[in-house]
Amino acid sequence: MVDLPEDMKSPRTSVELFAGGGGLAMAVHQAGFRPLLFNEFNHRACETLVASARKTLGVHGLLRTEERTPKPPQPGQPAPLYPGDVRDLDMTALQGKVDVLAGGPPCQPFSAGGVAKGDEDKRNMFPAMFKAVREIRPKAVICENVRGLLRPSFAEYFQYIQNELQLPFEKRDDRVSWQHHNAHLEGILGKLSEDDADPDHYKVVMVPVNAANYGVPQVRNRVVIVAFRADLGVDVEAFTKYVETHRFSEAALHRSMRDEDGPYWQRHRDVPDHVRDRVRARLPKVIKEDDCQPWRTLRDAIQGFGTDVKLPALPWVDPNRLHEKFDFGREFGAIDHIGWPGARIYKGHTPNELDRPAKTVKAGVHGVPGGESVMLLDDQVPDPQSSDGLTYLHRYMTVRETARVMTFPDEWLGSGPRGEQMRQLGNAVPVVLGEFFATAVADALALAGH
Repeated sequence: MVDLPEDMKSPRTSVELFAGGGGLAMAVHQAGFRPLLFNEFNHRACETLVASARKTLGVHGLLRTEERTPKPPQPGQPAPLYPGDVRDLDMTALQGKVDVLAGGPPCQPFSAGGVAKGDEDKRNMFPAMFKAVREIRPKAVICENVRGLLRPSFAEYFQYIQNELQLPFEKRDDRVSWQHHNAHLEGILGKLSEDDADPDHYKVVMVPVNAANYGVPQVRNRVVIVAFRADLGVDVEAFTKYVETHRFSEAALHRSMRDEDGPYWQRHRDVPDHVRDRVRARLPKVIKEDDCQPWRTLRDAIQGFGTDVKLPALPWVDPNRLHEKFDFGREFGAIDHIGWPGARIYKGHTPNELDRPAKTVKAGVHGVPGGESVMLLDDQVPDPQSSDGLTYLHRYMTVRETARVMTFPDEWLGSGPRGEQMRQLGNAVPVVLGEFFATAVADALALAGH
């Protein structure tokens, strides 16, 4: 948000629940927070966290522990990783020591790709998040979840989630329905004033986001929920205005492509003329003006322009070897840049285009982890059924390309076979998106004197 004086900057601490493959954990670390505890249930994801800890999570190692009452590590000590059900954890030893509690409670109950049982689904982990808030009393909370929470059928229950986060110490009795508990919460909230500074009360901000508008080379619609403890005096209105302001736009991308020698084409000079002409022909006739930067594209990510830090371009995947499981990154040190045969395009399963942000990376579709990660190539082959006698080749994206689309650093090491790594990526928070919100939270706390 702003550049802060050095005397206002101090090491901050975080706890990461439902850590998965580490996207939000990496983001919070890159925003300046020192992790005190990680939790993740899936054993493969735990292996990923351990393998990536030193390079991506900013810790000297992770100490796997079955200790259900973990104590915060001293600076320089390994952070504990509890590889089990978060509901079994007692986090009271962390009370008063945590700046940010972060996590993405499992989203299957609310995902359009699932059965959408919502609050009735046993996989709903929001209650576990509220338990952690009661035990830790963090200064702030960051949650990310699917846009399915905004579906009309979930509207009342989603408001209940936000009400519970505002009043986490008004614990629901298991014998009471959520509807009755929600009425109780709304009665209390109706009596609170804007200036209420009760430390048991949190002020909640809910932001629907498209990750592409925050610099992620992917169209990914999600909901980010941020809560600040009411006694801290954070300017929630200013925070909300800041995080709702888009930094990147589709219109800016179109403007960068409009001219034959526009900035986008100057960055990608090796794009064939027939691809550039096809992309430019589909641009809107009227492109609005704004002050945003261009959306980042799949081609940007593969070529190393997917974040503010320029990365080496990933090695070329030979279109003549699309039928092979060939490691195209081995000679160049690019890990998990392995071709995967059998990519198909069919109705409801359309490919990513290189000169657009990638489609949403999914944990699984049609029974295949990462099954929609197909991309259209620049290469054409004869096709007598096509109107111009040619058709574009297509292939599956590699794990490393998908990680770049999720803005993971190349040092990230996914554990398990390809499908499991793609599942971890599909469930993750894009690092760039998470870092934006974590940095905004840190700045808001600092501006309030914390």
